[in-house]
Amino acid sequence: MTNPPNVRTTPQSAPASTPTQPPGAPGSGPGPYSGMPPPGAPPAAASLRRGALSGATTRLRTAATTEPGRLQIIGAVLAALVVAFGAVTAFEVSGRASAADDVVSRSQPLSADAASVYRSLADADTAASSGFLAGAVNEPAEVRERYEKDIALASRLLIKAATNTDSSSESGRQIATLNEQLPVYTGRIETARSYNRQGLPLGGAYLRFANEQMTKVLLPAAQKLYDAETARLDQDDEDARFWPVFSLLVGAIALGTLFWAQRRNYRHTNRVFNHGLLAATAASAVVLLWLVVAHTVAGAQLNEARTSGQQSLKVLNDARISSLKARANENLVLVARGAVLTDDGKSDKYETEYGENMRDLGEGLSRAQRMADDREGRDPVRAAATSVNAWQEKHEKVSATDRSGDYDGALDKVIGQKGSTGQSFDQVDAALAKALAHEQREFTRAAEDGRSALGGLPIGAAVLGVLGALGAILGISRRLAEYR
Repeated sequence: MTNPPNVRTTPQSAPASTPTQPPGAPGSGPGPYSGMPPPGAPPAAASLRRGALSGATTRLRTAATTEPGRLQIIGAVLAALVVAFGAVTAFEVSGRASAADDVVSRSQPLSADAASVYRSLADADTAASSGFLAGAVNEPAEVRERYEKDIALASRLLIKAATNTDSSSESGRQIATLNEQLPVYTGRIETARSYNRQGLPLGGAYLRFANEQMTKVLLPAAQKLYDAETARLDQDDEDARFWPVFSLLVGAIALGTLFWAQRRNYRHTNRVFNHGLLAATAASAVVLLWLVVAHTVAGAQLNEARTSGQQSLKVLNDARISSLKARANENLVLVARGAVLTDDGKSDKYETEYGENMRDLGEGLSRAQRMADDREGRDPVRAAATSVNAWQEKHEKVSATDRSGDYDGALDKVIGQKGSTGQSFDQVDAALAKALAHEQREFTRAAEDGRSALGGLPIGAAVLGVLGALGAILGISRRLAEYR
C-alpha cells in the first residue's frame, strides 16, 4: 500500500522527558540517603503514633455507637472509679493513721519528756538551794540524792531527745544549748558546796550565779524545747484529724456512677438487680461508711485527748514549775539575806519573784480544777490548792521571823522536819505529780482509741476496692454475654 499523494509521514514524537533526581538523593534509588523519606515528609514514628491514636479514637467512637461497645466503656469506667476510690482512701487514711500513731508514740512522749527536762532542772535548782541552806555538813542525804537524780534524769532525757530530733531544728538547737550549759551549772553548784563546807560566804555568791544561769539560760532553753515539741504534737494532731476530702469526693462520684449504671441497666433490660454491679455498690458503700465512721470516731477521740488530756497536762506542768520556782526563790531569800534587790532597788528580788510564782501557781490550779472532768483528776488538784494555802501562811511566819532577826528560826521554818514550808511544798509537788499521772493516762487512752479507729481502714479500703472493681467487671460481662 502506498501513501496518498502530498501526505508526508513524520516519525512519532518521543515522550516528554521527566525530571530525574540525582542518584542517591532522598527518596531515590541506591545511594547514601537510600531508605530516607523525601524532604517535607512527616517522621515515621510521629506518623505512626498519630495513626494509632486516630485509630483508637475511631474504634472508641465506633464502639460507642453499639450497645456492647457502650457496656465495655461503662465497665472500664466503673472498675477504674472503684479501684481509684479504694486506692485514694488507703493512701489518705494511711497518712492520717501515721499522724495519729506519731501523736501516741512520738510527739506526745517527746513533749512530755521536754516538760520533764524543765521540771527536773527546776527541781534540781530547788534541791541545791535547800541543801545549801542546811549546810554542807548537815545537808540531808535525801536532798543531795534528789539533786543528783534530777540532773541524771535531765541528762538522760536530753540524750533521748537528741536521738529523735534533727540537730538543725529549733529543738535540736535548744538541746545543744542545754547539753553545753548543764555541766557549767553543776560545776558552779559544786563550787558553792565546796566554799560552803569551808564556811566561806563566797559559796552563797556561787549559788546565786548558778541560780542565775538556771533561770536565764537553762530554763528558757528548756521552755523553748517544750514549746517546739508541743508545736510538733499539735501539728501531728491536726494532720490526724484533718478530713480526707479527696477520698470522700471520689467515693461519692464512684457511688453515683454505680447507681446510674444500675438504673441504666434496669431501663434497658427491665431487670431490677445486676449482682455484679450490686456487689460493687455494696463494697463502695462499705468503704465510704467505714471512712466516715472511723474518721469521726478518731477525730472525737483525738479531740478528747487534746482538750481533756494535753491541755490539762500543760496547765498542770506550768503549775508544778511555778511551785518549783517559788520554792527555789524562797530558799534564795535566806541565802542572799537581802543582798539582791529588784531593778528599782526597793524590794528583795527573790521575795518578789516568790510572790509572782505563788500567784501563777494559784491561777494554774484554778484552771486545772475547772478543766478536770472527773473526781480522780479534781481531788489531787484540790489537795494541792489546800497545801498552797498552808504554804503561804507558813511563809508569812518565815518572813516575820526573819525580819525580827531570828535567822535560825526562819531557817528552821523553811527546811525543818516538822511544820516547815518545805513540807507544804512537798505536798504540793506530790499532789501535782498524781494529777499529772492521771491526765497522762487519760491522754494516752483517748489517743490510742483514736489511732485504733483508723487501724484497719487502709488495707480494708484497698481490698474492698479491688473486689468492687471485679464485681463491676463481672456484672458488665454478664450483660455482654447476652449479645453473643
